[in-house]
Amino acid sequence: MPKRVLQGVVVSDKNDKTIVVQVERRYTHPLLKKTVRRTKKYHAHDEQNSFKVGDQVSIEETRPISKNKRWIAIAS
Repeated sequence: MPKRVLQGVVVSDKNDKTIVVQVERRYTHPLLKKTVRRTKKYHAHDEQNSFKVGDQVSIEETRPISKNKRWIAIAS
C-alpha cells in the first residue's frame, strides 16, 4: 500500500526531533456549495532538527515512532 504524503507549514519546532505541521484541506460544502478550509495538526519526526517555524514541508506516513508521531518530515 502506498504511503500518504501531505504538504503543510511548520507551526512548532520546540520539541527535540519533532515538528508540528499544520495541513490545510479544501472541499466544497455539500449544502452551501461553498469552499471550506479545514486544518489539522500532525506531529512529524525531524531527525536533524533542520526545519523551522514557517517552513513549507512534506510529511510521509510511517510506522509509529512514539505516542503521537506517525509521520516523518521530508523536504518539499
